[in-house]
Amino acid sequence: MSFRALLIMAFCNIAWALNVVVSKLAITDFSAPPLFYALVRSIIVAAVLIPLLRPLPAKLWQVLVIGLAISGGSFALLFMGLETASPSAAGVVSLSGAPMTVLFAILFLGEKVRWRRGLGIGLAFGGVLFAMAGENQMQTSTGLLLVFLSAMVGALGTVFVKRLDLSSIRLQGWAAVASVAVLLPLSLTLESGQFAALAASPWELAACLVFASLVVSIGAHTAYFRLLGEYDANLVVPLTLFTPILTIVFGAWLTGDAIGERLVIGGAIALAGVAIIVLRPSATFTRRFLVRPRF
Repeated sequence: MSFRALLIMAFCNIAWALNVVVSKLAITDFSAPPLFYALVRSIIVAAVLIPLLRPLPAKLWQVLVIGLAISGGSFALLFMGLETASPSAAGVVSLSGAPMTVLFAILFLGEKVRWRRGLGIGLAFGGVLFAMAGENQMQTSTGLLLVFLSAMVGALGTVFVKRLDLSSIRLQGWAAVASVAVLLPLSLTLESGQFAALAASPWELAACLVFASLVVSIGAHTAYFRLLGEYDANLVVPLTLFTPILTIVFGAWLTGDAIGERLVIGGAIALAGVAIIVLRPSATFTRRFLVRPRF
């Protein structure tokens, strides 16, 4: 890979990792309701990508369901989890998305798994559970359960992406549309204080939303998929493994997350398992979403 490509991947990893921390600040420090925050993020993405929605894709209902799973649905659960979970904790628990993707591929697509990827699945889940078992903020909580569900929803959508004949940027646009359609009534029904949060911290929330939608969802993901068009996935996808590492680092630095021994050891074990999964070939699902199962 060229030095330029490495710089682009560094930008993508930093943006993805910071997005977890920025979302944590938006939801806890600036009091944005999580469903509302996910909704407005999707509205901005949909508005920017409106020109790409035509023509209507084939199998539109599948595009909408899969898009919801890997966009607004998984993000909404993640943001709900961040109300109580730390960014570092969320980064480690999100590593469970890769082994769940393989398990769903076995269940729905007939994926064949040999002992190496089986070992990777075991290490990934084992590392996450080991980290969560410590007597610190990684203890099992409602927030971490929601983060786990977020990874599961994203993984479920990921295994069916390969069946869609749609470019990644157009899929992102339709995913945003599906997310708005679902999150709008949910936020209006289940949440309150949306406009009070905007009134109290308008510029801060605007900055968070611009970063989450334009820099991360459109900027970083567009750059990532362009690199996948230029280079083999075997070179590009493993570099995304820096995202959970940077999430832990930024969480410790920016939000003061407690980084205990179990977190470091469990995260390292889980990361090793995910690395094995990423490096092994698959015939039934696209590996580009293994570590990044969300738009």
